[in-house]
Amino acid sequence: MENQKRVKDLCEQHGAENVIVLLGAAEAEAAGLAAETVTNGDPTFAGPLAGVQLGLKVFHAVEPEFKETVDPTAYDDQISMMEMVLEVDEIITEMTAIRSEFTKY
Repeated sequence: MENQKRVKDLCEQHGAENVIVLLGAAEAEAAGLAAETVTNGDPTFAGPLAGVQLGLKVFHAVEPEFKETVDPTAYDDQISMMEMVLEVDEIITEMTAIRSEFTKY
């Protein structure tokens, strides 16, 4: 709930078109739920983003779109080990589907 409030506040301060959300959830379903929340609103209708469609750009840390934008050494040090234990293809599929359906910016 607190993270939803932070995202909402950042969008109000900087404009939703200037905010990108980076996720690191370990499971595709959890990443998808978080991605849907910051794009289409909280599907559980429990948090500050209930009914709030921000349409934010959202990526997971293991997606190529993110990986290609960061320093390779930093990525290797901080994230690459997780690629070995996560279902990367499932995460990418889930994130791509959410972006295709809900992202405005």
